[in-house]
Amino acid sequence: MGHPKRKKKRHERPRRPWVAQRIKEEKELAEKYGLKNKREIWKAASFIKRYRREVRAILAEIAGGKPMEHTLKKKEEILTSLRRRGILKAGIGMAMEMETEMAVAEAESKDKAEPKSKKEVEKTEVPSPSTSPDSDLGLEDVLALGTEDVLERRLQTQVHKKELSNSLKHARQLIVHGHIAINDRRVTIPSYMVSLEEERGIGYYGPAPVPTTTKEKGEVEEGTD
Repeated sequence: MGHPKRKKKRHERPRRPWVAQRIKEEKELAEKYGLKNKREIWKAASFIKRYRREVRAILAEIAGGKPMEHTLKKKEEILTSLRRRGILKAGIGMAMEMETEMAVAEAESKDKAEPKSKKEVEKTEVPSPSTSPDSDLGLEDVLALGTEDVLERRLQTQVHKKELSNSLKHARQLIVHGHIAINDRRVTIPSYMVSLEEERGIGYYGPAPVPTTTKEKGEVEEGTD
């Protein structure tokens, strides 16, 4: 246990700090997303690394053939959390899960409408999502996530994408100075992770901080000779 007044680090530093290729990639990411320092990149990478570690453990248990109920519940919580934040897109894994749920619902409705014999029920039985071989497709999508998938959900990036700022640096300045709000609530943290529900509520806090425009050359002011 550390000191209660000191915050615990939420990122891991690179094991080899002087790798030229990694330094070049981090510099490009910092310029692309207008980051203040490389610590923001390390935080995003550590965020993905934690989820990958948990997903690998879940996949190993599912491959064993007897996943526990706690493991399946944890799997759904991870997928729901990443999809709610917009980091994990609704890709193949989610589509397969929806198809499986629809097939199960259709089979149940048919069984209620027309009672069948035991042999017919065995023929039309649909595998449950927990035992289906395609049930781990959502987890495979998590393993394919990268650092940029997390950086795309930062408030600074979303403000610039909504064209509320002239550049990513300008977006950071607007957020830090308290000009940006989410659902009429001021947010002053550029690295704030925006969920899909909150994305619609991003806007200016109060009046828009419109910069003063200079007059173009050759334009004559009214009332002057």
